[in-house]
Amino acid sequence: MENARAIMSKIEDTQLENIRKAAELMADSIECGRWVHTFGCGHATIPIEEMYPRIGGFVGFHPMIELPLTFFTRITGEMGVHQFVFLERVEGYGIEIMKGYNFDTPDTMWLFSHSGINNVNIDVALEARRKGMKVVVFGSAAEAKGKQTRHSSGKTIFDLADIVVDSCAPIGDASVTLKNHQDKMGPISTMAFVTCVWMTVTTVAEILTERGVKLFIHPSHNVPGDSTAKQRLEEALAEYKQRIAGV
Repeated sequence: MENARAIMSKIEDTQLENIRKAAELMADSIECGRWVHTFGCGHATIPIEEMYPRIGGFVGFHPMIELPLTFFTRITGEMGVHQFVFLERVEGYGIEIMKGYNFDTPDTMWLFSHSGINNVNIDVALEARRKGMKVVVFGSAAEAKGKQTRHSSGKTIFDLADIVVDSCAPIGDASVTLKNHQDKMGPISTMAFVTCVWMTVTTVAEILTERGVKLFIHPSHNVPGDSTAKQRLEEALAEYKQRIAGV
């Protein structure tokens, strides 16, 4: 708790300006009927799944989840940890992922990467820039400074960003030391990412409502007495379906 609170306080103290800048870019994309595409690998897909679809989330964020890069809960055997660690370092894989979607220059690409050095994320960032999109990266930017990229471009994901929001998590991620053990436990990057996500998404929502844009918000459908929740959910899904037809 102490470590998590310290990270959240540091985010609040140091990252508000860049969160606002990122939110402005995202609001521009959503206002013109386009997308904020979201991508990450491994546990960096958790903030993507958290933001949309989600109660309190709204249409405009497009999750790009590549199953072999996120589903390794079998641990060993089929789609295990060994395969994941290999695949996220395969240069060119991200280019193939990007071929599966249609993008436009008003779009924003929102990437999550703790270390910023692995090839799939860098591929996606390079392709997004090549297609004219703005690139927003959330990750442990200050802690990762000086780390050697694995990509032939010589760039980390942070080098390719128009805006970086530092998650302020330690580069080793785990934060609790144990007696007689070299490795720490208690990783806090996910809590940092999710904190930054909702700081950003709520700011995007505030910007859009100030501009008079109607938001299609996912309501809770578990509140007794809310007779229109199902209708509002269907409206949100219909809006998403209409938008995704262009992607």
